[in-house]
Amino acid sequence: MAVWDDLVGQDRVAEQLSAAARDADALVTAAEAARAETGAGGGSPSGGGGAMTHAWLFTGPPGSGRATAARAFAAALQCVSQDRSLNGPGCGFCEGCHTTLVGTHADVEIVRTDQLSIGVKETRDLVRRAQLSPAGGRWQVIVLEDADRLTEGAGNVLLKAVEEPAPRTVWLLCAPSLEDVLPTIRSRCRSLTLRTPPVAAVADVLVRRDGIEPELAARSARATQGHIDRARRLATDERARARRAAVLKLPLRVDDVGGCLKAAQELIDAAAEDAKQVSEEIDAKETEELRAALGAGAGAGSRLPRGTAGAMKELQDRQKRRSTRTQRDSLDLALVDLTGFYRDVLALQLGSRVEIANVDVEDAVRRVASASRPERTLRRIEAVLGCRQALDRNVAPLLAVEAMAVALRAG
Repeated sequence: MAVWDDLVGQDRVAEQLSAAARDADALVTAAEAARAETGAGGGSPSGGGGAMTHAWLFTGPPGSGRATAARAFAAALQCVSQDRSLNGPGCGFCEGCHTTLVGTHADVEIVRTDQLSIGVKETRDLVRRAQLSPAGGRWQVIVLEDADRLTEGAGNVLLKAVEEPAPRTVWLLCAPSLEDVLPTIRSRCRSLTLRTPPVAAVADVLVRRDGIEPELAARSARATQGHIDRARRLATDERARARRAAVLKLPLRVDDVGGCLKAAQELIDAAAEDAKQVSEEIDAKETEELRAALGAGAGAGSRLPRGTAGAMKELQDRQKRRSTRTQRDSLDLALVDLTGFYRDVLALQLGSRVEIANVDVEDAVRRVASASRPERTLRRIEAVLGCRQALDRNVAPLLAVEAMAVALRAG
C-alpha cells in the first residue's frame, strides 16, 4: 500500500506531493553521488526540481486530512525503497516509510499539541532541531500539525527558520485556513488546500480499513459530512453516538427560558464528562511515569524526593490546560452537530435536493422545519456560530451556551 492511499478524496493533492517527492529524491540522490565523487555536496530543497520546496502549508476544513497528508509526504521524503526510481517514493513498506508513519523515524519530528497554544519555548526547540543534519534519513522533516495555535511570538520565531532554511530540512505546517497562519509565514510556504472528502469515500475507507459494517459506516460518514476522524469515532464508540443523540435533542427543548438554561447546563456537563474520560487515563499514566522518573516509590501515596515537587506541579498545570482544551474541543464538536441539524432543517425548508445528514433524527428535523421559516433557521445557525466564536474568545462556556440556547428559542 502506498502512503497516499490514506488521503481519502484528495487525488489532486496526492499527485502534487508525489511529484515533489520525486524531485526531492532526485535531489538527494544527485547530492550523494556528488559527495561520493568529490567529498562535497549538501543539497537544498529549493535547489531541486520545481515541484519541491523547503516549506509547505496544508490547509483544509476539519476532517479533510491535513495532518494525514503531511505525514504521508514526510514518509515519501524518507522512502528508501529500491523501486522508488520506478514507482516513485512512498511505498509504505520500507523502513523509511514505516518508521515515519508510526512516529519513530529519527529525522521526522511530528508536533501536535493538546494545549490551547504553542509557545515561544517549544518553537525555539523545534527551530534548533531543524538546524541539524539528518541523522540517517534523507531529510530532516518537521511536521507541525497545529500551526494555527502558534502564539504571535512563536510565529515570529518560526519565521526566521522558514526564511533561512537549513540544507535538507523541510517544514510541513498544517492549519484550517491560510488566514490562521501569519502572512509572513504563509508567503514563504507552498500552499496545498484539501477539500472535504466525499461521504461515499469516507464510508468506503471505514469499511475497508477499519472493518466497520457498511450500513453503520455510511450512516456515520453522512452524519459527520465527510469528517474522517469523527466518522470513525462515531462508528466505533457507542458513547460518542449517545452524546451526539443527546445534542440533537436540544432544538426540541428550547420552548421556554427554563428549558434553554437546563439544556445549556447539560451540554456543558456532557462536554466536561467527555473531557474527563479522555484525560483520566492519560493523566494517570503521565503522573506515574513522572513519579518513577523522579525516584518516588510505587503508589500514589508515596512521597516525592526533596526538590522534585516543582516538576510534578508543572505536569499538573499542563494536564489542567489540556483538560480545558479537551472540554472545549468536545463542546465545539457538539456545536458542529447542532449546526448540521439546522442545515438539514434549512435544506428541507428551501426544497433543496441536498441529502439530509442526520437521517437518524429525520422526524425531529422535519418537525422543526415545518414549525418555522428559513429566515428563522438562518438566525439559529448564526447563533450557533456566534457561540463557537465566543468560545474562541475565551468567553465562559456556560455563559456562551446559555446565550446561544436563548437565541435558538427567540430565533
